[in-house]
Amino acid sequence: MRKSCLVLCSLALLVIQVRGDLADEQENAQHPRLISSRDFEALNEELDTRFWHDKAQSILADKVAKYKKLNENRAKNVILFLGDGMSVHTVTATRAFMGDSNMQVSFEKFPYLGLSKTYAVNERTPDSANTATAYLTGVKANYGTIGVNAQVQRADCEAATTNSTHVQSIAQWAQEAGKWAGLVTTARVTHASPAGVYAHVADRNWEHDGEIVSSGCSAEKNTDIARQLVEWPVGQELRVIMGGGRSYFRDRTMHDETGVSGLRTDGRDLIQDWQDIKREQGAEGKYVWSLKGLLETDLNKTDYLLGLFDTSHLPYHGDRQRTHWESAEPSLSDMTASAINMLSRNDKGYFLFVESGRIDMAHHATQAKKALEDTQEFAAAIEMARKMTDLEDTLIVVTSDHSHTMSINGYPYRRQNILSLAPNLADDELPFTILSYANGPGFADTFSSASGRVDLSHVDTTNPEFEFQATVPLSSETHGAEDVGVFASGPFEHLFTGNFEQSSIPAMMAHAANIGPFAKDKLDD
Repeated sequence: MRKSCLVLCSLALLVIQVRGDLADEQENAQHPRLISSRDFEALNEELDTRFWHDKAQSILADKVAKYKKLNENRAKNVILFLGDGMSVHTVTATRAFMGDSNMQVSFEKFPYLGLSKTYAVNERTPDSANTATAYLTGVKANYGTIGVNAQVQRADCEAATTNSTHVQSIAQWAQEAGKWAGLVTTARVTHASPAGVYAHVADRNWEHDGEIVSSGCSAEKNTDIARQLVEWPVGQELRVIMGGGRSYFRDRTMHDETGVSGLRTDGRDLIQDWQDIKREQGAEGKYVWSLKGLLETDLNKTDYLLGLFDTSHLPYHGDRQRTHWESAEPSLSDMTASAINMLSRNDKGYFLFVESGRIDMAHHATQAKKALEDTQEFAAAIEMARKMTDLEDTLIVVTSDHSHTMSINGYPYRRQNILSLAPNLADDELPFTILSYANGPGFADTFSSASGRVDLSHVDTTNPEFEFQATVPLSSETHGAEDVGVFASGPFEHLFTGNFEQSSIPAMMAHAANIGPFAKDKLDD
């Protein structure tokens, strides 16, 4: 009996030891003890307890002071900055790209932050069309549709031809209140996000008449997005329109200023039509197609400004700096500064929509460096706008339409280049990138059918053309479905806190400016 007890006790002790060893192994796998980076030197102040307490005290004091006196001035001006595809991960990675995780991009310094829910009425993962409808009109819509309610399904040839399905944007509310309105984008001005300012369409692809016809619908019953910008009331009264997309305004038999053919099939030159309309209105309408033309424009003598600086989208900001485009086409900051200077002439104020459209496109290509470069320029444009305007009368809201699948993984060293390889190897003894995607073309840099996992140890992952590793092979990486950040500074900034529907954003902006259906007197009713 005593012998069997000893055996059982020994077995029990062995089981406990094995479990302990397994627990230690699991703990080491989940939280590895990394070798210290030889390149890393801690800042002396960060070693001191007092440094962190003082920093916390400063942040706390600032927050307490903010809550003591809320800014409830009426917003004369409202600027909505939209980082297309700018997920929370993108913002975090941009900090590291700028040099260190303890840095902040400019809009992270805004006093109020919330999260918005981005789903479409009929899809969990949204696109830039239904989200533009939400954050510009206050109405959630179906995937792929712009400026219409959810009664309209994508590519429906009839549903969007009646005004009963159209929803108004905050730009229209501003115009009706006597304010000026404008848009700036690094994408085509007819692309999904900027189109939400002025268009009502069943399919985001209907940027010119040929796209409507190719989808099996009538270009006579359905007005394409470029025509709506030139001919319909909200688009026609936009004081500032700047971005890309010249080819979508001219017929394919015509050539633009650089010799590139248009895409339209109706024989129209909508740029000339826009100029003719301004002339008939007795207004000074200025069309420019280059940075030189923009810089030479006297904004004090211009009533309407149309700037189309590329045949399609403007170049990525980093590519712009790496090529001749820097002297040929304006940056997002250049366009934003010109827009603010011109719109500020109106004593009643303005609404301005500014989009960094190519953050999204870089993510779709899994070219993370380009996405971070564009986010950094986006932050620079916001910082400039905050300095150009008055905190007391100008509300600036910064957000994104949707996220992407990029994540920050592994255990990178502090201040390690975010574009480099993680310091720890995978179980197959091969390296992996710190930034990676759940899917996309970067799969080619992840797995080879001939050799298995790709060895990136001798690959320059900081090359802007490098496609970061992706788990699932897709020709284009997908959007993500998680919430995105909303940052606010200026009158009624405190409304933009908590977790809320994306469609609440224009309501809060309009309430701050006392315009549209969410003006104070409308709520009092």
